[in-house]
Amino acid sequence: MSLAAEAFVSQMAAAEPWPENATLYQPLKEDQILLSDCASSLAVQAYLRMCSLPVQVACRANAEYMSPSGKVPFVQVGNQVVSELGPIVQFTKAKGHSLSDGLDDVQRAEMKAYMELVNNMLLTAELYIQWCDDATAAEWEVRRKMNAIGWGGKNLEQVYEDVSQCCQALSQRLGTQPFFFNKQPTELDALVFGHLFTILTTRLTSTELAERIKSYSNLLSFCRRIEQTYFEDKSS
Repeated sequence: MSLAAEAFVSQMAAAEPWPENATLYQPLKEDQILLSDCASSLAVQAYLRMCSLPVQVACRANAEYMSPSGKVPFVQVGNQVVSELGPIVQFTKAKGHSLSDGLDDVQRAEMKAYMELVNNMLLTAELYIQWCDDATAAEWEVRRKMNAIGWGGKNLEQVYEDVSQCCQALSQRLGTQPFFFNKQPTELDALVFGHLFTILTTRLTSTELAERIKSYSNLLSFCRRIEQTYFEDKSS
């Protein structure tokens, strides 16, 4: 997107307040939604809840075909449609809702670096796992897909080790803080929660991926904290 186009989108977004009927679209649950798509959708839901922005979740069999970019999840806010966490963060920021405004330049750069780590390691591992778990996928097809994302030479054990290294880095950064940048969540917290919680709660053919995450008690506490704070019904 050009700078002029980005500026136009920002102006359009800022012109209207966030509506009560904003909708997040994702593939149907059960058998249709992929591990990676489920994680990405949960990350967006967590981010919007952290921003105190209401959103309804709608599951559609053809969600990816409804999205202008072909990517899920996407949100429809009035007549605006935006897909994936990064663009959604920019869209909400244009409306005056940001979780990272309190960070300085160094912290913001660090946050982006950790988000890249999550996308490069956890998201790619999810893609690898779901392709390997697909009973209809031939070995050459899995290899072709992995070559396309630069992981063609890796085996499953190497993928698990990459996940462990990613979790170790996240665990060290989090430490004993409630969130990655102390007392307030940012989009990094939403992204990490989306991926870790999905891996921990999704039934896969092997539990090894979840077991690697469970080695880090502060990451487990982090997931429980976000679930309890932003997803549990406080009215009951």
